[in-house]
Amino acid sequence: MSVMELKSAREIDLMRVTGEFVAQVLTELGDRADVGVNLLDLEHHAREMIRRRGAESCYWDYAPVFGEGPFRNVVCLSVNDAVLHGLPHDYTLRDGDMLSMDMAVGIDGWVADSARTVIVGTPAEEDLRVIRATEMALDAAIEAARPGHRLGDISAAIGAVAADYGYPVNTEFGGHGLGRTMHEEPHVPNRGRAGRGLKLRAGTTLAIEPWFARTTDRVVFDPDGWTIRSADGSRGAHSEHTVAITADGPRVLTERVLTR
Repeated sequence: MSVMELKSAREIDLMRVTGEFVAQVLTELGDRADVGVNLLDLEHHAREMIRRRGAESCYWDYAPVFGEGPFRNVVCLSVNDAVLHGLPHDYTLRDGDMLSMDMAVGIDGWVADSARTVIVGTPAEEDLRVIRATEMALDAAIEAARPGHRLGDISAAIGAVAADYGYPVNTEFGGHGLGRTMHEEPHVPNRGRAGRGLKLRAGTTLAIEPWFARTTDRVVFDPDGWTIRSADGSRGAHSEHTVAITADGPRVLTERVLTR
């Protein structure tokens, strides 16, 4: 992890340019995710959008200690009980599938990272419920991302929404700082204690990403070395935005205009 770097107002504006592009890609992928569509088609569409924009994928050649690297794709596509880091592969989407999409790119040296979960075809209420929980947790965490607050306030806000919904929370994988690179300090757990931790300052930029599986906080890895599944096979959802903490409050840099 890199040392946390406070960003200037101009640098935050540049991150917003990247964030708008990430939001556009995730919107288009969500619109294309339909019954009969192959995950590899979504991957290749994302690649083409990145190529045309002159952006740089943060995922391509990414090789963290927990993965079977290097990652040779530009988007994570996680289906049903695959809750994080889904490796795009030859799979055709079926009616009722839950699809989580996560991507980070850099433009002119500035990174943005975001994720969303959609239902393919006919939704089940229990799937919509876990998606709503992650979205509400993200909203609550963003509201807590203000100068003078503590990092634990963000984590506690996420954990409180999970508790309200009755979902367990995994703390191995969570949010993070970002800016010039995809991962900077600090780590942002999805559960914590309010009033504890790092004091938040204007210029801090964070990827805040609540994700919940319905009935477990434990995970297992697929043989591909990347795809992370809930240990009990329960479905999960993932919502993420890049957020800048400013003197005027939180600023969402990856906000989307959704059509579904």
